[in-house]
Amino acid sequence: MSQPTLLDIAKHVADDAMIPLIEASIQSNPEMRIIPAMDIPGQSFRCLLRTSVPTGGFRNANEGTAAVKSSWANKLIETFILDRAIECDKAVADAHPKGAERFLALEGAGLLEGQFRAVCSQFYYGTATDVATSAASNPTKGFPGLIELYDSTNMVVDVGGSGADCSSVWLLATGERYVQWIVGQGGRMTLGDLQEDVRLTDDDGNPYTGYRQPMMAYIGAQLVNENSMVRIKNIEPDNKLTDDDIYAALEKFPTGIVPNVILMTRRSRGYLREGRTATNATGAPAPIPTEFEGIPIEVTDAISDAETND
Repeated sequence: MSQPTLLDIAKHVADDAMIPLIEASIQSNPEMRIIPAMDIPGQSFRCLLRTSVPTGGFRNANEGTAAVKSSWANKLIETFILDRAIECDKAVADAHPKGAERFLALEGAGLLEGQFRAVCSQFYYGTATDVATSAASNPTKGFPGLIELYDSTNMVVDVGGSGADCSSVWLLATGERYVQWIVGQGGRMTLGDLQEDVRLTDDDGNPYTGYRQPMMAYIGAQLVNENSMVRIKNIEPDNKLTDDDIYAALEKFPTGIVPNVILMTRRSRGYLREGRTATNATGAPAPIPTEFEGIPIEVTDAISDAETND
């Protein structure tokens, strides 16, 4: 993709210490590697979205026509505070064979990967999943996700699963007019100064000495164009994903909007491969699917194989 991604923004504005951590973490989170990102100066902006185009027509000579115009919607796009910190026992860090600095670097990489994984889960499931805890204990935190904002009447293909082991596949058109990440405060992602000899406490409230290092960013997603996203839902072992399902999903996009990525779990990709093997005239196993009609297929851990039928 030719548009900037979160990694590109990070290389321009993130702290030097963050860049290698971001590079490593983004590789295991394809949503952040593939979907374009835009930085904004504050924490929110308004997006003008055309909802209909004016009708065209002819006229006779010496005959007037009525004026027409587009219909527009003004959408507020917000970013939200992504804020966690590393805390560890100073004695444990100092005892690492390569020193405390190496230990803390490993912890920092783990923190960032966990943060990005939570953000990607939020991208699909939205405010039903709290970004900080990846649990539903505080469902109002963070930004709304695809499953909350897509057109569930017109932009959906139902495979028919009925249990609690269902999954979804998403076909997305990405970019400034469609689906993209938004990074607030000019795209700033900060790994704060390492604090040494900090007073930490255990679960019983007993104090010990440790290190602490915070990480903060403002992240949101622009998911306002319902015509840019199609969901294939209720995929399960008895109702597997097939090529026909993806063809049906492609038919949902209006003329002029073409998806440029298909996101699914490994299980769903396996079902797709299984269907291709079963219909192979030679009987040879089909290769692992990597694209569909030229659209890349990306596997993600952020989509669940334990969705409840809806």
